[in-house]
Amino acid sequence: MTNCKIDRIPRSWLQWLVLAVLLSGCTGLRPAQTETGNTYVLEPKPIAKDVRERRDIVLEISAPRAAPGFETAQMAYVQRPYELDYFAANRWADAPSRMLGPILAKALEESGSFGAVVQAPSVVQADVRLVSELVRLQQNFEVRPSRIEMVLRVQLIDVRTRRLFATRVFEATEKAPSDDPYGGVTAANAALQRILEDVVNFSIAESGKR
Repeated sequence: MTNCKIDRIPRSWLQWLVLAVLLSGCTGLRPAQTETGNTYVLEPKPIAKDVRERRDIVLEISAPRAAPGFETAQMAYVQRPYELDYFAANRWADAPSRMLGPILAKALEESGSFGAVVQAPSVVQADVRLVSELVRLQQNFEVRPSRIEMVLRVQLIDVRTRRLFATRVFEATEKAPSDDPYGGVTAANAALQRILEDVVNFSIAESGKR
């Protein structure tokens, strides 16, 4: 009877092989993203202009705040409830809350309904101050196709009396055209477009009532 001698495979090599298989399996569960780093901006399309009454009101836009977890330029996503994660190689050009200030000011100014729209700090004496907080901006992979969830809280304050006279929470959900960071960016700009229109209408209506 012929004896066949089989060399033993080193245990350390087997351990590395098992680890590689496990890691490759875990990678397949993560949202798809490109290998190279990419930087994205919030840049919604201009809001359709309506013929509106112009009021002699100076509106001041305070720098938007962000809720914990969303005050960063990292792009947030979720795969299960209560767990916030961030893409490794893809980022916003700046924290979304910081990009929102000029976007809000431009949309409100282009509405033509205010005597002036300024961003704080400003030497111009304002009549109404708009304070906002980005409560949520995340790509949700719990559903497919994934979707962007955006929530913005807006408050209007009478500067002279320091009275809060209007507040509202605006929410928008938009399906991503692809389950990757770029799909999320496209959906985020579409969601922001809808929220901007609502914020402009809200600000115009409530400022006239104060």
